[in-house]
Amino acid sequence: MENLWCTPRVITWTQWLLNSYAKFLNQDLISRQGTDLEQAERLFKSPFVVASHGLEDDPILNYGNQAALDLWEMDWEQFTHTPSRLTAEPVNREKRARMLEQAKTQGYISDYQGVRISRTGKRFLVERATVWNIHQLDGTPLGQAATFSSWTFL
Repeated sequence: MENLWCTPRVITWTQWLLNSYAKFLNQDLISRQGTDLEQAERLFKSPFVVASHGLEDDPILNYGNQAALDLWEMDWEQFTHTPSRLTAEPVNREKRARMLEQAKTQGYISDYQGVRISRTGKRFLVERATVWNIHQLDGTPLGQAATFSSWTFL
């Protein structure tokens, strides 16, 4: 599927994701110039990883930019139907859950490090990741997102 970033749902989600990042970190993740559509395209095509999940009991990934899709070796359809816990091996899931809970409580965390695994089993160490809560403008919680630009294959 091409131009995933230009569907109304993804454009809206991108705005919530970017607004929440700016709120918690007091800076923009990407340039906020241009239309919502242009910002959605800019985020999707950014060279750093951005991924997010919703608030389900077992949260499902609901956004991954092209860098995330490439790193986890999935297409959009696969990625957005994957429980986010499956991005980590079972041995690393408890640490990941603690990190997500800490971000939920604090609004965000930065400088997170953890091992993740791609769809085909490639393991990689995520370094200096930022994880933040996503909210609507009225404060309604929607999920969590992560971004990072540094990883090492193990």
